[in-house]
Amino acid sequence: MAYERGGREQSQFIEKLISINRVAKVHKGGKRLSFDALAVVGDGKGRVGVALGKSNEAADAIRKGFQRAQQLMVSIPLKGPTIPHETIGHADACRVLLKPASPGTGIIAGGSVRAVCEACGIRDILTKSLGSSNAVNLAKATLNGLVSMRTADVFRDRRKIDSEPAETAAA
Repeated sequence: MAYERGGREQSQFIEKLISINRVAKVHKGGKRLSFDALAVVGDGKGRVGVALGKSNEAADAIRKGFQRAQQLMVSIPLKGPTIPHETIGHADACRVLLKPASPGTGIIAGGSVRAVCEACGIRDILTKSLGSSNAVNLAKATLNGLVSMRTADVFRDRRKIDSEPAETAAA
């Protein structure tokens, strides 16, 4: 799902623009307008980044958002087309419940959560947003929940490390 942006060569990343927000700051001389652009970048194989680009021009804010999201990409452990286990991601007053789903379910999510999951490469997931519905906080909460995932191998390795000193002390 890579596409051409700005007449350049094709990007290997999935880039999604979630929202553009016009912000007015009131000064003594009047209002100053600027733009915020919430962007998600992923490779579709378990790496995803979320960022907010800010500028006086909408196009610059979008460009900055995509660049920053690409710099902030993190790896997410996947279990086939879904996630390894259920989790809840938190960001400010927003919580997002993420549950693994059986193959063929699809992405049951809305707005920001869907964009982050698609960019990450998750194809089957059940989600529910709890609390605030702010797009920026939903994206951050989703990323927080995905980053907190651990695979069974991590737990298995941790248990092996914890149990080894007890065995050597008994011998």
